[in-house]
Amino acid sequence: MVEYSTKLDVVFRSLSDPTRRDILRRISRKELSINEVAQSYAQQMSLAAVSKHLQVLERAHLIKKCRVGKQQFVSLSPPTLKEASRYLEQYKKLWEGRLDRLKDYLAKNKS
Repeated sequence: MVEYSTKLDVVFRSLSDPTRRDILRRISRKELSINEVAQSYAQQMSLAAVSKHLQVLERAHLIKKCRVGKQQFVSLSPPTLKEASRYLEQYKKLWEGRLDRLKDYLAKNKS
């Protein structure tokens, strides 16, 4: 039976875009206003395009928005990242085990 999680599908789909990954990297350092995020991409895309990227990240629950006066700020949402990390950790353990067994096999069968 295939493990299926719609929430994880949305998370990994949103992380598949390099711009969205870069936005996450930037806001992982500190909370930024939407204008500060958009300034980083002023040469490549419009404010509307940046806003769409932020909407995708927000729908995936990877970021949180909060309003302070007229400005909106974005920050990371650690619980969702932690859930995605737990999912990936399963595969990390699986592959590390396989690679360890391969290393042992090669060491024993060295000619």
